[in-house]
Amino acid sequence: MPSLTADDGVRLDYTEYGDAAGRPVVLIAGFKAPATTWRYQVPAFADAGYRVLAVDLRGHGTSEHPEYGVDMARRGRDVTAVLEGLDLRDAVLVGGSMGANTIWSFLAQSGADRVAAAVSIDQTPKMLNDDGWPFGFYGYDAANRDTYFATGIPETGHGTPLAKRGLRLVRLMTAMKGMNREFTPGELALLHDHAVADWRPAIAAAGIPLLFVAGAESEYWPSGHAAASAALAADGTAVVLDDDGHAANMEQPKAFNRAVLEWLGGR
Repeated sequence: MPSLTADDGVRLDYTEYGDAAGRPVVLIAGFKAPATTWRYQVPAFADAGYRVLAVDLRGHGTSEHPEYGVDMARRGRDVTAVLEGLDLRDAVLVGGSMGANTIWSFLAQSGADRVAAAVSIDQTPKMLNDDGWPFGFYGYDAANRDTYFATGIPETGHGTPLAKRGLRLVRLMTAMKGMNREFTPGELALLHDHAVADWRPAIAAAGIPLLFVAGAESEYWPSGHAAASAALAADGTAVVLDDDGHAANMEQPKAFNRAVLEWLGGR
């Protein structure tokens, strides 16, 4: 498997598909998820003529797993390592869940010189709810800011129960097969750093076309986060996928792929 080395010596693995001369699409998975969770996107984007790179950031998949020291800033620098290490230009970044906020971390640190557009998949840029932002993680506010994610990701009681998702569940479980669902102390520290961040200023300053995809039945936050996030951007678009949960690209891959490819077609 091809790999590159981040500025601190950590190995980052990736796989590449499609036309080597095509526009690069860099796929960044969510918290703990391996790059193989993009199994439903890789053939669709490759068939559309893109150069598709599914990346395992540190702590994901086959890349190195440091026990400590991974925060959202470090994840953003790993994206820089990928773009610079492979000399990617005019790239489209696609991030699922925490992978989306990793894109904002990257843009806030490195700017968009190498990036032409970005896609966020069901991820609010601010997880903490307050009077000015009601699109955060269900039940998460100033009262439990430092304890809500202390042991993992809480159940919210929202969205379609797993047992009732039918083929959506089959697709999700197939894509997530083999993922370790236990949490290390370092991963919990990352989860907290993710939870308390506010990436709205990074979205407003991005200066590139941004697509915000939401699952209408997300178990984590109201789907209105997509439109609210798009309104922050100079060139923002929101799409809400019906009959879909948080893992939008896995639960409804055909609808997701169609929405993203149609959006990219005009850019």
